[in-house]
Amino acid sequence: MSTPLHTASHGSTDPDAPLVVLLHGRGSHEHEIIELAKHLPEGPAYVAVRAPITEGGGYAWFANRGIGRPVASSLAETMGWFREWLDSVAPEGRPVVLVGFSGGAAFAGGLALQEPGRFAGVAILYGTLPFDAGVPVEADRLVGLPVMVAHGEADQVIPRELLERTWGYLLEESGAPTVAHRDPGGHGITPAALRELASWVAARVHHV
Repeated sequence: MSTPLHTASHGSTDPDAPLVVLLHGRGSHEHEIIELAKHLPEGPAYVAVRAPITEGGGYAWFANRGIGRPVASSLAETMGWFREWLDSVAPEGRPVVLVGFSGGAAFAGGLALQEPGRFAGVAILYGTLPFDAGVPVEADRLVGLPVMVAHGEADQVIPRELLERTWGYLLEESGAPTVAHRDPGGHGITPAALRELASWVAARVHHV
C-alpha cells in the first residue's frame, strides 16, 4: 500500500517519550480525534493518524462486510501499512499506547491481537474487536496487555451482538488486565469516559 501517511500531533516532541496513537472512526480524520489529546495527561507524545481509505468526507481503516465486520484482506493490508510507519517512529524500546474510537477501535484491536507484545496498552472506545477477520482471538491472547474498553448502552451504530462479544472477550477470555467503562450514552465519548481514559493513560505512562 503506497498511500501517503498524514498525522496530527500534540504534546511532547521528545522522540523517546511514550507515544499515544489516536485512531479515528470511520468517515472521520486525524484532526478531529487529535482534539482528545488536549484532555489527556501531559508527558506523552500524541499523534493521530489518518486512515488510508477514502470514505465519504473522511477516511476508513478497512473495507467492511457490514458495520464492525472488516474484510480480512483489507484489514491485513492496512495493518501492514500502519506497522511500517509505526516501526519508523517508535523503534523497539519506545512504549506505544493505542487509543481507537469506533472503526479505529476495531483497527487498534486488530493490531493488538496480531502482536500483543508490541504495545504498552490499547483502548477500545465505542467499538468492537475485529472478530472473524483473520486476527487471532483465542483465550488468553492478550495476557499482560493493559486494556480499556468503553461502551454506550444506547449505541445504535455498532451492532449490539458485537459490543457484547467484545465486552465478554476482553473481560472474561482475553487474559488482559482490563478497565471497563459502560455508560448510558450512545455512540460517542462521554465526559465520564474521557475522564476514565485520562486516568488509564496516566497509569500506562507512569508504568512505562
